[in-house]
Amino acid sequence: MACVYDIAAFGEPGSNTPAILDAALDEVDRIDRLMSHYKPESPLSRLNRGAAAGAIAVDPELFDLLARSFDYSRDTAGAFDITVGPLMKAWGFFKGHGRVPAATELADVMRHVGYRHVVLDRPARIIRFDISGIELDLGGIAKGYAVDRVVALLQQRGITAALVSAGGSTVYALGHPPGNSAWEVKIQDPVHPDKIALTVALTNRAISMAGRSAKTFEANGVVYSHIMDPSTGRPVQGVVSVAVTSLTGTDGDALDDALFVMGIERGRSYLRHYPSSTAWYWLQNSTGPRILRRP
Repeated sequence: MACVYDIAAFGEPGSNTPAILDAALDEVDRIDRLMSHYKPESPLSRLNRGAAAGAIAVDPELFDLLARSFDYSRDTAGAFDITVGPLMKAWGFFKGHGRVPAATELADVMRHVGYRHVVLDRPARIIRFDISGIELDLGGIAKGYAVDRVVALLQQRGITAALVSAGGSTVYALGHPPGNSAWEVKIQDPVHPDKIALTVALTNRAISMAGRSAKTFEANGVVYSHIMDPSTGRPVQGVVSVAVTSLTGTDGDALDDALFVMGIERGRSYLRHYPSSTAWYWLQNSTGPRILRRP
C-alpha cells in the first residue's frame, strides 16, 4: 500500500506476541494483494479492466469495502470518490511526476470520473461500469481498512494494548500501554516538519491525516497536491492538512480526504454526522491548526 505498517504491542511474558504480529502484517499483505490497483493481477485491477464490458462478480470482502466507499461518496455529496484514478494519472501522480493537464485533456478525463458511473447489485455482489474508462482506486480508504483488520486480529489473539500505524496516515490505539491511561500520538507540523503540531491522547480510537506534503509538485508558482476535488477535477487549494479522530480506521481514512475537499465550513456541517470525532485543519498561510469539535 505504498507505506510502512508499524505495530507496537504489549503481551504477557513468554507469550507468542511476535508470532501474532507476524500474522497481523501478513493480513496487511493479503489486503494489499486483494485491493491494490498497482498490481495488475489483483481482483480490483481485474474489475477495473472488465466491468465496462459487463457485470463482474466481486470477492465479498472487496465488494463490501467498495459498497462502503460509495456510501461515503453519497453521504459527502461526492467529496470522497474512489473513481478519481484517471485524474491522478492526468495530473502525473500515478507512477510519474506532476504535470498540469491541458483544459481539453482535463475535460475529457472528467467524463470518466464520478461514483454514479459504478452500478452495484448488492444482493448479488456484482459490479459494472456504465461507461468505459472508469478506474477504482482504494488508496483513500484501504489503508484504514487494513488497520481495522489488524486490530481485529490482535483482539482475537488476546492482545489488549497496541498501536497500529499505516505509514503514520492512519493510526489506531487499542487499549492503552501499561502505566498510562492512553496512547499519545504526535502529529507532525505540516508546514514545519521538524516540529510537533499537537499531541492527541487516544484509547480505542483512530486518528487519520491527509496532507498535501505527501505528494506535491509546483508549476508556475502554484503548489499542487495529490488530493483531488472530484467536482472540479483539480487538486484542492487552500488546505494544507487535515487530521481527524474516529471510531475506526476506515472511517478516519475516508473522512480526512472528504474533509480536506470540503474545507472548513462544509466540513463543520458534515462532521455533525460523526459526533464523537474531532478534526483539525491547517490552512495555507495560517499560523496554526483550526479545530472543529462536535457540536
